[in-house]
Amino acid sequence: MTSAPAGPAGESTSTVVIGSGFSGLAVATELSRHGIDAIVVDGLDFLCGAVPGRRTELTDPGTLSERGDILRLLRHYASRHHLDVRDSTRAVQLSRAAGASGRQPKWIIHTADGILLADNIVLTRCAQNQLRRILISLGIKIGRDVLSAMRALGLFWVGAGDLVAPTTREILHQAKVVSQAISTRNIPSALPALS
Repeated sequence: MTSAPAGPAGESTSTVVIGSGFSGLAVATELSRHGIDAIVVDGLDFLCGAVPGRRTELTDPGTLSERGDILRLLRHYASRHHLDVRDSTRAVQLSRAAGASGRQPKWIIHTADGILLADNIVLTRCAQNQLRRILISLGIKIGRDVLSAMRALGLFWVGAGDLVAPTTREILHQAKVVSQAISTRNIPSALPALS
């Protein structure tokens, strides 16, 4: 995962959501409600896979049933609203294109099916320490506030926590917050002027 010197040709979209499971579909649904184009792909397990020994809240059968019901609704919404969900496309590498003068560089998502270019990326299933490694591997300097640094770069995080996997309700809330942030970020008049 290195910075790319120039923007390669590829399919362009506002946002790429990496993770086509519950969290990814929740984000795609919320982005759709805000009028934001997104492509949902699977992948990056080598960076953001399950963390061995991490406790999860999904052991309760009621929680599993609730999540299964909501996942069916999200899949139905995605199908009915023609969301671009590519379950069989895996993201295998991230990099950044050099930005034009005064513009934020595009994210480059390398897949086996080609290259996707995006202003924003939403990662699912990553622990915070894994996010730090992703940023460091891209040569991005970060301070103590990883989430603020990520937001400034158009990189967002849904569906994971530091020690415990979030509940269904927490994931849905995270999806709403992230989609609102991306929506605001994509409206130039809503962004503060840079000095």
